[in-house]
Amino acid sequence: MKITNTEIYRFSIPMEPFVIATGTMEFAQNVFIRVHTDAGIYGVGECSAFPMIVGETQETCLAMAKDFAGIWKGKNPLEIPERMQDLLAYADHNATIKSAFDMALFDISAKHAQKPLYQFLGGNKKVIETDMTIGIDTPEGMANTALKYKENGCRIIKIKLGKKVHEDIERVRQIRKAVGNELTLRLDANQGWSFDDAVFALGELADQDIEFCEQPMRTWFDDRLPELALNSPIKIMADESCYNHHDARKLLNSKSCEYINIKFAKSGGILEAQKIHEEALQRGVKCMIGSMMESKIALTANLHFALASPNVVFFDLDTCLLGHLVDPTTGGLSYDGYILDVPDTIGIGADAKEDFLAGCEKWVI
Repeated sequence: MKITNTEIYRFSIPMEPFVIATGTMEFAQNVFIRVHTDAGIYGVGECSAFPMIVGETQETCLAMAKDFAGIWKGKNPLEIPERMQDLLAYADHNATIKSAFDMALFDISAKHAQKPLYQFLGGNKKVIETDMTIGIDTPEGMANTALKYKENGCRIIKIKLGKKVHEDIERVRQIRKAVGNELTLRLDANQGWSFDDAVFALGELADQDIEFCEQPMRTWFDDRLPELALNSPIKIMADESCYNHHDARKLLNSKSCEYINIKFAKSGGILEAQKIHEEALQRGVKCMIGSMMESKIALTANLHFALASPNVVFFDLDTCLLGHLVDPTTGGLSYDGYILDVPDTIGIGADAKEDFLAGCEKWVI
């Protein structure tokens, strides 16, 4: 099988503004690709640029996508490690756009094997429940949002923090007061605190029954993560500190965190995500599967990966519920409240709507 050409789309999804510690997203800066083969099979891939986190924008992703597509022409898409090595040899970093190309390869391979992706990866169906994320707002506003989620049946809430530390503490306290003790609360500071702020905030929130706190400090303070983890009454999850399995190894060897958040936009896709999962599995460290602002296409691929990854026990797959004003997809995962399921169609089982693509800027390489 050979790759013949790749379609690349500027896949912008309008959305309600979403605020985290490092900035505000006005629309989902996504890229969608279809990698075509001479066997009549094509694979889909999607990535969501989040420049405040990964340093990639929609423009950089599109530029690199054109180069990557040219590199792959005439090559075998079933050789997934070799094809991803082609991209690594051409350009370091750029994990976000690489994840779309990785996704397309796995879609092609699963379709070629006539299996849903989770079965191709060796997984089985199980119950998966996502959390719902609350962007930064006033303490009162965030408490009201949390209460609405609870009334809709949500049982797990992730709270974005990382602005002024005293206000962050008040945000969490008001949310806990609003929703009561039966809901699970998670924190995500998105690198917003200093070491001293993190020690103070996590100590102050010890009585709020918090499951864990994601990425309390900037990655340049990674050398202080072991000290924070040792002194924090709340467990630490590494997010922006862990892009690849080498990062995972260093974090785990230094006892910097209790958990790791795996995101395709950081890892470069499924292949590297599997390696991160294996590093954590060997050390008994549980993982989360997370996301940026992807549509159901990439979220479905995330869910397939989670079904084949026994050490992934936390799920943050709510992005298309966080204010996307249109759904540009067909097929893909389904939500029964906050319980997720994937279709048993071959491959990823999701694609873009043709009428939405008709309005997108397009390149064919």
